[in-house]
Amino acid sequence: MKKTYTAPHIERNYSGTMNKYGTKSVVRHQDSIDGIPVKKLVESYGSPLLVLSESQIRRRYQHLTEVMKMHYPRLEMAWSYKTNYLGAVCSIYHQEGAKAEVVSGMEYKMARRLGVPGKDIIFNGPGKRKEDLELAIREGARIQIDHLDELYLIEKTATELDTIPDVAIRVNMDTGVYPLWTRFGFNYENGEAFRAIQRLLSGKMMNIVGLHTHIGTFMLDANAYYLAAKALLNLAQKVQDELGVVVKYIDLGGGFASQNTLHEQYTPGELSSPTFDHYASAIGAAFNESRFVSENLPTLVLETGRALIDEAGYLISSVIGKKNLPTGERAIILDAGVNTVITAWWYKLKVLPTRPFPGAYQNTIFYGPLCMNIDMIRQAVPFPDLYTGEQVLVHPIGAYNNTQWMQFIEYRPKIVLISETGKPELIRDKEELSDIIEREYIPEHLKQI
Repeated sequence: MKKTYTAPHIERNYSGTMNKYGTKSVVRHQDSIDGIPVKKLVESYGSPLLVLSESQIRRRYQHLTEVMKMHYPRLEMAWSYKTNYLGAVCSIYHQEGAKAEVVSGMEYKMARRLGVPGKDIIFNGPGKRKEDLELAIREGARIQIDHLDELYLIEKTATELDTIPDVAIRVNMDTGVYPLWTRFGFNYENGEAFRAIQRLLSGKMMNIVGLHTHIGTFMLDANAYYLAAKALLNLAQKVQDELGVVVKYIDLGGGFASQNTLHEQYTPGELSSPTFDHYASAIGAAFNESRFVSENLPTLVLETGRALIDEAGYLISSVIGKKNLPTGERAIILDAGVNTVITAWWYKLKVLPTRPFPGAYQNTIFYGPLCMNIDMIRQAVPFPDLYTGEQVLVHPIGAYNNTQWMQFIEYRPKIVLISETGKPELIRDKEELSDIIEREYIPEHLKQI
């Protein structure tokens, strides 16, 4: 057969010492997901296609719980709905024993739709509405208070409902990672958190049962959790000593990093991100040093999201076209853009070919199909030549894409879950025009064109 013609290109070479990763990148290929060939998935469900691995989700969850319990056994996990609130995904975590952690009335109703009782829902977030709080209080959800106006609203709502809800307060503190997330909760260092607890107890309309913090996202310093846990445990001790109240749990939120690589990182994520053992060791050290823990044995709550789901997610995307740019770089146009994979704006996403390639590499930029200049899936990376119609695999992409993706220019694609038995299951269908225009209304005087 006649070989496909590839235009020659000139690539600039730079002299100098090589770095610790060697002189040249080597792109490995991956032609299947959990044993299912990529070509078979595309034939069955089309392209682009988002794929999630049930076995990887379960293994990751089980690994984290096992590691954490080695350092502190009284552990309670809650799945972070904002990370990925597909019903099938949330159900996997609930089957594994996780409670639901939600940050809005919408997410609260999502959890209830899946059969999660109110008592197993942790309600976070700064924007809880009165109707959301009424439902959560009636159903016995655990409400974690973000600010004083919310505290006053809960008091008013609890009075109207003639009930006394269980609540916690969210605390922010300096853990040496900047910028600080001071917009959420009450500050630890200036005493605001302790004063909020005093005010809460003086109202006698709530039971304070826990202390909560969420110090940030994609935390690359595991020691920050040692400092956060130590601060909350010191506050719990002070509340016990001075106010005579013993909280039942310490909630350290989430924020564990996945193995993705942030744009500003030099070292790849799989080398620089802490392992579960690092996070568990830091948290366990704070708990084991605490007098409050030795006397009261509070429950440790984690609301981990990204680090549990990111590695279980894949995007299969097909090449629409290619061109050589004036810079000498190759541009590949894929059929999936940042409307589908919004995390491309945060990460140096890993793009893999789905077959082995001989020959030389060329610096290649991966663009999506959207008519906007910022629709870039991956900045320039050495890559072999690709042909129109063949597939690449973008991995990992399991966190946040299914909650932050946009309906913009293109329809959002199908999502498939590969079950533990190896069977692909459609868990979300591709959008159609009717999905986009269903809630539109055109005034009568505009219907004639």
